[in-house]
Amino acid sequence: MIISASRRTDIPAFYATWFLNRVRQGYCFVPNPFNFSQIAHISLKPEDVEVIAFWTRNPLPLLPYLEELDERGFRYYFLYTVMKNPRQLDPGSPSIDVSLESFKQLAQTIGPEKVIWRYDPIVFTSLTGLEYHKSAFQSIAGALKGLTRQVVISTVSLYRKSAKGLQDLSKQGISLVEVDRHRLGELLVFLQSVASDNNMEIFSCAQPHGWEAYGIRQGKCINDQYIEKVFGIEVTHKKDPSQRKACGCVVSKDIGMYDSCLYGCKYCYATRNFELAKENYKKHDPSLPILIPLNSGKAWFPKPGLRHLERPQQDHAPS
Repeated sequence: MIISASRRTDIPAFYATWFLNRVRQGYCFVPNPFNFSQIAHISLKPEDVEVIAFWTRNPLPLLPYLEELDERGFRYYFLYTVMKNPRQLDPGSPSIDVSLESFKQLAQTIGPEKVIWRYDPIVFTSLTGLEYHKSAFQSIAGALKGLTRQVVISTVSLYRKSAKGLQDLSKQGISLVEVDRHRLGELLVFLQSVASDNNMEIFSCAQPHGWEAYGIRQGKCINDQYIEKVFGIEVTHKKDPSQRKACGCVVSKDIGMYDSCLYGCKYCYATRNFELAKENYKKHDPSLPILIPLNSGKAWFPKPGLRHLERPQQDHAPS
């Protein structure tokens, strides 16, 4: 089983203590994001977990615990987003200087082959046009040369959950900009060239066919071929049916929850409302087996009538 931690929120940045508690206990509970009355028991025992894929913009809170993960026999890699968007788009993300330094620390700790850079998603606005992304990508790639072997890119996909954030941008006088196929192709050729100059393979994430013409192959963030190459193990080759049609990721178990990330990125699909995310974060208790209690406080079980799962022995936070 592959564990995804997590597409839905930044577990290394905000929930590292909870994650280590769950590893020590050997399991966690994850509600179905579309039906909270269904709760899955996910094993986090080393013998059941083939690989962990960490998604993050800030791995620093998890770094002190990597040695323990190693000692317990876990394999893992990081999908690390480093952008240079203005604060209007990414109000809560780490600064570019902090991101680059953190990336360096992580790569030097676990090796550059286990840290994949995500320049993702590319959002075209009146503040962040083609030339902006060319400059940002080039400067970041130069800073990360030798610290990673791969970079993943995509253009933003807008969902209903993104509506409020995009409305906030509009109120600030920032508009989305459409980029035609020719100009997009020009950007992709440039990004491919920069990646190559910095000894990085470049892949797309959940994009339609056609980018191969610009030298950018279709990628998979949860990637069976990558896992076999880096870790020497064979995992499932089955495409994850719960992901978008264009997504190539293989099946994994995601242990995050929506509406729990604090970055407040205006284009985010995983957070409907930043205020809701902050309220959910206040409910978080690292001793509980579920990331965000479905009710308040310790009574984390949801509506009356739900099959009552036995409450485990209380966890202890890492020292």
